[in-house]
Amino acid sequence: MESNDTHAIGHAVFFTLKNRDAASIRNLVDECKTLESFQGATYFSVGERGEGFDRPVNDQDFDVALYVVFKDRPAHDEYQAWPTHKEFIDRNKDSWARVRIFDSLIG
Repeated sequence: MESNDTHAIGHAVFFTLKNRDAASIRNLVDECKTLESFQGATYFSVGERGEGFDRPVNDQDFDVALYVVFKDRPAHDEYQAWPTHKEFIDRNKDSWARVRIFDSLIG
């Protein structure tokens, strides 16, 4: 396997909320947007789970999905220690029932 340092890193985070109402979902989407300014990211998006994606292969056990692509592994690691990221976690973690994170090499 090649070094992670030379590949872009895809970072997908799926949040399941304790309170799954529309206002709580909108709030978390807005909170996630505070992470968009990270300089080592080449792509950022966040949104709620789409209605109607109900094929047997579609996972329905999440409310908000966050996608970030980092330019490389060092940028990913810097993001984990970024004060804005840590503040986001501290502000929101009590509202989460479950968080799943999928990191992958891109390119």
